[in-house]
Amino acid sequence: MSTNSSIRKVKTSDLDLKDRLVSIQRVTKVTKGGRTFSFSAIVVVGNEDGIVGHGLGKANEVTTAIAKGVEDAKKNLIKVPVIHGTIPHEQVSKYGGATIFLKPAASGAGVKAGGAMRAVLESVGITDVLAKSKGSSNPHNLVKATFQALLELRDANTVAQHRGVTMEKVFNG
Repeated sequence: MSTNSSIRKVKTSDLDLKDRLVSIQRVTKVTKGGRTFSFSAIVVVGNEDGIVGHGLGKANEVTTAIAKGVEDAKKNLIKVPVIHGTIPHEQVSKYGGATIFLKPAASGAGVKAGGAMRAVLESVGITDVLAKSKGSSNPHNLVKATFQALLELRDANTVAQHRGVTMEKVFNG
């Protein structure tokens, strides 16, 4: 899948990206002088029209960590095929201990997904999808598993071009 992901990289110029905070963690480092607190933030950015990215920011202040996360997310943008507000087909993905399942939904169903997956799916611009996470609920791994699943999605035009056949041949066998 590495060739597919390299094709889908997107440039940040002239995109109206909105950021969503997925998770913020207070991290403690114990030193001789006492405890030192810092923060790590997982952020998802997207234009709600098929382009999304995720990033991790770490700093001594919450706002700085979020800002660093947004900058990191802008470096990892991908393009996702969204058809009539949903995904083209079912997809299962696993990252670390987190396993996720995405399924297209009828118009008006809404985004049926939990926490970290919901932030990613809404940032992409998906309005109708059914999602289930199994295993680990670690937000880092859930976000990465969701991104992996979104990268593996292909629409009918992409499949036809990849196979070198017409659209009718894709659907009729």
